[in-house]
Amino acid sequence: MPRTVITFGTFDVFHVGHLRVIERAAELGDRLVVGVSADALNERKKGRSPVFSQAERLAIVAALRDVDEVFVEESLELKRDYIVEHGADVLVMGDDWKGRFDEFSDVCEVVYLPRTPAISTTALIEKISGTA
Repeated sequence: MPRTVITFGTFDVFHVGHLRVIERAAELGDRLVVGVSADALNERKKGRSPVFSQAERLAIVAALRDVDEVFVEESLELKRDYIVEHGADVLVMGDDWKGRFDEFSDVCEVVYLPRTPAISTTALIEKISGTA
């Protein structure tokens, strides 16, 4: 039986940390579905607009070899619905979210992957803008 893996992220200012989490998520199954945070969700979650538009971020993630499907994540509160809708067997999140999504273990396996050390979108934006 094929295993579907689902993961979520903003994927703004795409960097090697994003690539690594997608590659590692893909290794856990046969099909990888990625929810890309809507611009409005990112603004609510992080208090700022993404550098790249929602359409651009969707296109970047969709172009990756390991990604089978992308969709817009409109709300954090709909994670369970997204998991069920996409028939996910495994939910993959970064370990900075550890424990936050354990409630979904009744519908799928929940895996937290270590983040790539010393890289973050926020740090990159600050470095590029000269505010770091």
